[in-house]
Amino acid sequence: MAKISIDRSRSKGTISRYIYGHFAEHLGRCIYGGIFVGKDSKIPNVNGMRTDVVEAMKALELPVLRWPGGCFADEYHWRDGIGPQENRKRMVNTNWGGVVEDNSFGTHEFLELCRQVGCEPYITGNVGSGTVQEMSEWVEYLNSDGDSSVAQERWANGSKEPFNVRFWGVGNENWGCGGNMRPEFYADQYRRYQGFCRQYGKNKLYKVACGPNGDDQNWTEVLMKNAAFCMDGLSLHSYTLCGDTWDNKGSATDFTEEEYYKTLVRSTLMEEKVVHHSAIMDRYDPAKRIGLIVDEWGNWFDVEPGTNPGFLYQQNTMRDAMVAAITLNIFNRHCDRVYMANIAQTVNVLQAIILTEGDRMVLTPTYHVFDLYRGHMDARELDCFVEAEKTGTEKWNMPCVTASASEKDGRITLTLANISADKPEEVTVSLNGECVKEACGRILEGERDTYNDFDKAPLSVRKFTDFEVRDGKLVVKLPRCSVAEITL
Repeated sequence: MAKISIDRSRSKGTISRYIYGHFAEHLGRCIYGGIFVGKDSKIPNVNGMRTDVVEAMKALELPVLRWPGGCFADEYHWRDGIGPQENRKRMVNTNWGGVVEDNSFGTHEFLELCRQVGCEPYITGNVGSGTVQEMSEWVEYLNSDGDSSVAQERWANGSKEPFNVRFWGVGNENWGCGGNMRPEFYADQYRRYQGFCRQYGKNKLYKVACGPNGDDQNWTEVLMKNAAFCMDGLSLHSYTLCGDTWDNKGSATDFTEEEYYKTLVRSTLMEEKVVHHSAIMDRYDPAKRIGLIVDEWGNWFDVEPGTNPGFLYQQNTMRDAMVAAITLNIFNRHCDRVYMANIAQTVNVLQAIILTEGDRMVLTPTYHVFDLYRGHMDARELDCFVEAEKTGTEKWNMPCVTASASEKDGRITLTLANISADKPEEVTVSLNGECVKEACGRILEGERDTYNDFDKAPLSVRKFTDFEVRDGKLVVKLPRCSVAEITL
């Protein structure tokens, strides 16, 4: 039996809604065919954006979307993607698949997507191959309410009013595909580039510096030491593999019980990384002004057989749902430092929430986890202590229950998962010093390797009632391999 104790008197603060953000890169079929089909497509769309995908994103109350990359960002030149479609520059996407990028989805299309979804845009600027002037003028193009030549370009392209884009990433993975820079060099570059990203009107920019790859604590140390004074956020990228090398990352659907637990245990390393980088940030920023921005995270497996290896298309099982639950619970518990997170990626790439094929669309188990966790957005985090026996194999094991809790508008949202592949778990939930009076719930459950496909989609959220109040405590019978949301 597992025990969860929720203490309403202890909190690390507000769980930022931006923790539930997403990421869309010009990669494979994420943008083209996944989100954008063009105005002339037979697939239902509004201004080129797939209606089914937009409606699914809206249903999650998706708060923020990061674009255009990813590695693509540091070879993207924004003026190639504005103006009449027939005049836009064609290029070869050398990072992802070697396919032609015709720039038909550019700045205005991205902001139209954000308008339809109702989310905030997060734009990553080009530091790797771009210039200070180029990034400076992109900010001006989008945000200036003045009468400069750059602002007039925006007017000519149909937008008299500024877009007031707030979130800006100053480069992406500049330790790798964004320029192979040393942290000392990038820190100086960041200081230089961000200095020319001007504030227009009352729109204060939120500037995100490129942070570490995984647990590279030296990168964080150098950046915080040399550039903390002029950054609002520091990014962190961390992916979970099942295999042991980047050439053998493991199958997304064909895996053993050992590999199931191996992946889940590896996903818990996110907590160590958040703790390690937060400790360094605390030394330079004890007031926690600077947010840790985990703007790329999720499972990275081998591509589906027969697909372009550069498109990173992978299926999505209940194993992915469990990793999403584990990771989001970690972010919630560290909301005093984690301000934004963006799962990679939104459609058809890596741990996607949506898959498309022609005019068909399917929601993945990961999508349903985000649905179950919506109640945490902008809620007050509550101390949530979990006691549970371990599950797994001799080598790969961890506590069978993961959870987080928050409170908003007088209601407590508890999200919890039983990661065991085969055993249900009885969980007793108590409120320190208070009695649980009533509860309602929703749940996602299935076998560890079950997934939704276009011809058969067995996994969805359903009403959950397998719990009862006993002596002021809630006793929950949580099925094996399940994720639940319970409102107290």
